[in-house]
Amino acid sequence: MSLSPLVILSSLLLLATLGLGIADPIPQNPAYHDYADQRVILGIPYFWNVMSNLPMLFIGLYGLWQASRHYNRRPAGVARWIPLVLSGGVFITCFGSAYYHWAPSNDTLLWDRLPMTLMFMSLLSLLMYDYLGPRAGTLSFWLTLPLGIASVLYWHLGEAAGHGDLRPYALVQFFPMLAVPVFLLSYPGKVPYVRYILYLLGWYVVAKLCEHYDKPIYETLGFWSGHTLKHLFGAVGLVYAMKLLDGWWPER
Repeated sequence: MSLSPLVILSSLLLLATLGLGIADPIPQNPAYHDYADQRVILGIPYFWNVMSNLPMLFIGLYGLWQASRHYNRRPAGVARWIPLVLSGGVFITCFGSAYYHWAPSNDTLLWDRLPMTLMFMSLLSLLMYDYLGPRAGTLSFWLTLPLGIASVLYWHLGEAAGHGDLRPYALVQFFPMLAVPVFLLSYPGKVPYVRYILYLLGWYVVAKLCEHYDKPIYETLGFWSGHTLKHLFGAVGLVYAMKLLDGWWPER
């Protein structure tokens, strides 16, 4: 007898939570703020790390325009809110990330991470809505958004008190990545935007690899660092998130 996707997701969430609960707290590594490209150009420190957030401004504005334009064409409730929150998260992340990269520190990092949780959680809620139904999508939206924000505040307040812990934020960031293959394998062909989800995940992986190899990439290229490329490749992935929203018409 095959397990339902909801049981699989619940089990994965339980195992991930238990695993992180057993692990030691994960404070923010101070070396995280030591970026390879620290050039000051036109008076802007970390110029390319700051300016490479600009594509998100236009992607977010496009998404907000489309979400507002089609607001009444979608079913009442979270089906109208998910596109707004996802696009708004992209738009706000442009400013939060630019602010952080202008002066990297734990204090400014808060404003980078908060809007990103809006993207992670609203995208998860969209998948829950389409794959498991409007009730599951609604429940996910109203539960995961506050939990995502709380995970960042928990880390930030802990850092201020001298005992920061990134474990809840790690769960918020990476659990949606675990959920995607469960949905795709359990309900093949159920939604028309599978390729956009795969493109989004693919570019996200490329962006994370560039982030990890920030310094080697900068030493190799000489003009852009891995972190700058992370922002640019991440923006390519977000283009596919907007294309997904363009064609997202959940049943009433």
